[in-house]
Amino acid sequence: MTEPELILLLKRKDRAAFKQVVETWQDMVYNTTLSLLQNAADAEDVTQDTFVQVYESIGSFKEASRLSTWIYRIAVSKALDHIRRKRRKKRFAFLESIFDRNDRLVKDPPDFVHPGIQAEKKESARVLFQALEKLPLNQQSAFVLNKVEGLTYREVGEIMELTESAVDALLHRAKANLKKILHQYYEQSRDG
Repeated sequence: MTEPELILLLKRKDRAAFKQVVETWQDMVYNTTLSLLQNAADAEDVTQDTFVQVYESIGSFKEASRLSTWIYRIAVSKALDHIRRKRRKKRFAFLESIFDRNDRLVKDPPDFVHPGIQAEKKESARVLFQALEKLPLNQQSAFVLNKVEGLTYREVGEIMELTESAVDALLHRAKANLKKILHQYYEQSRDG
């Protein structure tokens, strides 16, 4: 079935077509949201929300981009909204601190496991994903889509609705910021 045929069936709310869309892109959506959210349960929720939105909003899909690009855009948008909501909650809710009064780590944050990461690289990946959390959301999104998901600058630009040069600039800033963050981490690790 061609993509235009699939889209036509989706717009007619054909269940078999929707099932095909979910089966085709659920891993992509889950892995992308997991990379951004770093929490399996949250990624599952956002993945489900993404496909609900795809089903409900397919009528407004203009077909100016590929269906996969549109789905990525929804997934990234939903994940970023989730991050923003979570950050707002943290600001206004009392949370148990993981640091004592002397800013020493009392307990380690939970391990983050991504399905695409080999066990022997788990520690490096954990450090990288913790560093990613410190980036502005647009840099974090561009980095994940390009470096983790392997999308081209053009594809990242389509998803984030940016030019390729804007994506290049975001990735350049993301890499520079990650370099600073990771340098500080490894300096502290070496000294501590």
